[in-house]
Amino acid sequence: MSALHDTALRGFASDNYSGVHPEVLQAIVDANGGHQIAYGEDAYTERLHEVFRGHLGDGIEVYPVFNGTGANVVGLQAMLPRWGAVIAASTAHINVDEAGAPERVGGMKLLTVPTGDGKLTPELVDREAWGWGDEHRAQPLVVSITQSTELGTLYTPDEIRALADHAHGHGMRLHMDGARIANAAASLDLPLRAFTRDAGVDVMTVGGTKNGAMLGEAIVVLDPEAAPGLVYGRKLNMQLASKMRFVSAQLIALLEGDLWLRNARHANAMAQRLRSSIEAGLADGSVQGVGFTQPTQSNGVFATLPEGVADALRESFRFYDWDAARREVRWVCGFDTEESDVDAFVAELARLTTR
Repeated sequence: MSALHDTALRGFASDNYSGVHPEVLQAIVDANGGHQIAYGEDAYTERLHEVFRGHLGDGIEVYPVFNGTGANVVGLQAMLPRWGAVIAASTAHINVDEAGAPERVGGMKLLTVPTGDGKLTPELVDREAWGWGDEHRAQPLVVSITQSTELGTLYTPDEIRALADHAHGHGMRLHMDGARIANAAASLDLPLRAFTRDAGVDVMTVGGTKNGAMLGEAIVVLDPEAAPGLVYGRKLNMQLASKMRFVSAQLIALLEGDLWLRNARHANAMAQRLRSSIEAGLADGSVQGVGFTQPTQSNGVFATLPEGVADALRESFRFYDWDAARREVRWVCGFDTEESDVDAFVAELARLTTR
């Protein structure tokens, strides 16, 4: 089969739009051939456990799964009894982008809190952290945070530790959705362990798809007592890959060396280039009417545009509205975004805002 799309086409809609990093693709090829035991008893999944122990220390459990929604549903479901609830930011992926899967498939109640920057604080958690022992209320037993958040912002290790201590003090657990955890690590310039296990996180997901993988994420249980039965829940929720070696091989390719960080650093740098180029245009008048709604701390840029500009710009570059009512958009850079892509985008934005 020949290519069915224009391989030179670039956009800023999502880091899911990118292809597969060549080193990850090669890892899939290298894992092919011969027979390996199915359902995770293969050499590659065993090696993946070793890789994660190198990042996070001993005593952890690692469960490769197909996708981020599955990772969140399986992980959170294992952390909760049937009457349990999860406190999360109202903008969290589990609330707005998973089609109700945590509630409909996972069987949990989401208790959401509005935030200005996508980040929870102990004070915000307390808006929903109440009612224990009340048989009429779903019991808040897990706090879920996203790193980096849906708004592209980051939690510091101290902020995560404060949330973990607060949650644990109330008998709750802390879950981290790490679909873009590589971008967070690259921006914070910290080891993975520093803002996860050492900061008190109990269960987390580690994303691969948005950072150069074909598919696949991992649920990492940092405290096995926090997620009993997860080994059964993965199969129950249709997230147990028979040919797991090909999921594990991709994550090994990313995490065994520094590819995960190289990819994330590049994506973050392209987002910074995008923002700084627009800011320079605003300063010299070549770009007009653009405002920024969030700090650019990872690989996403959130901005407001003048009336009609978003649709006109989308004729050349794909991206999504974030809040159409206030003309807010989201631009996302990936591991394969090039400087020329950013420069062409900014040039078209400049033309449209000054015509």
